[in-house]
Amino acid sequence: MARIAVIPGDGIGVEVMAEAVRVLRRTRELAGLDLELRTWDLGAERTLREGVTITEAEFETLEGDYEAILLGALGDPRIADDRHARDILLGLRFRLDLFVNFRPCRLLDPSLSPLRNPDRWSGGMEIFRENTEGIYVNLGGRFKAGTRDEVAIHEDLSTWKGVERIVRAAFSHARDRRRPRVTLVDKANAMPASGALWRRVFQEVGADFPEVEREAVFVDAMAMDLVRRPQRYGVLVTSNLFGDILSDLAAVLTGGIGLAPSANLHPGRHALFEPVHGSAPDIAGSGTANPMAAILCVGLLLDHLGHVREARRVEEAVSLAIAEGVTTPDLEGTSSTEEVGGWIADHLANVA
Repeated sequence: MARIAVIPGDGIGVEVMAEAVRVLRRTRELAGLDLELRTWDLGAERTLREGVTITEAEFETLEGDYEAILLGALGDPRIADDRHARDILLGLRFRLDLFVNFRPCRLLDPSLSPLRNPDRWSGGMEIFRENTEGIYVNLGGRFKAGTRDEVAIHEDLSTWKGVERIVRAAFSHARDRRRPRVTLVDKANAMPASGALWRRVFQEVGADFPEVEREAVFVDAMAMDLVRRPQRYGVLVTSNLFGDILSDLAAVLTGGIGLAPSANLHPGRHALFEPVHGSAPDIAGSGTANPMAAILCVGLLLDHLGHVREARRVEEAVSLAIAEGVTTPDLEGTSSTEEVGGWIADHLANVA
């Protein structure tokens, strides 16, 4: 049995996760999957009610007793410093050592892309973003803060271990999914210290995968090329900061963040799946939140657990909903969050 922890979180996270769970339960029922789902009360409401974000015992249980986590979104304006989001999400990321942020970017319907010739991008792209190092480790500080002499230093951290394992994960994925090329994205000309490390490791690891082509592209050139000829790229591997930026760009090119799932992985050990759109408190409760990214996270989760056929069916159902116009307002549709989730779940039952 695979045990799945469901953390709805805050804002629209609660709404989209309800539909993702509906689809997952329907899939479990139709395919006879041995999955156990348990909802966890982790989020702003619990923090406001009890003054607790997440306990050590809860970390230990999530780490030891669950095969995967489904997370809706975290963030609530009533908690100004977002300490609960930091403690829970970043806590899980570092506690479980989720060093891979995997962002698949697939164009599910050509009409959704702002590109002039979207049909050329039929194969999609996967971004492997290093998830535990880089600029986000928060090394540095401020001197004479609040004065005209203020100095701010923010340092970028890359280690051989951190770079090697994310690069190896990207090459392994390319080999296993028969992707012809892995592209390293960096800024080695302006950041020669970290750039030299990334490029050395990229060449060393790439030599272990002779069947996979490799190339390196500067991040500014990549930003331009993703708009100009995205079909050229299959697997990108990059740092925490550059991956954060490029994955959102790629999401917009494939229909927007309402369709963007993500996986935070330590291959062979732990996995956390979340849509990237955030908690969007401004539309929470309106019934207009797009649940498709959360539902596509269910597809990623099923694929991760080895249920490849069921994962493809979920993605196909989302594509068909788009083609049939069963979408929320962000995709120019008139359906509610619940109506979209219900349509997808019903479609899965109809084609079973």
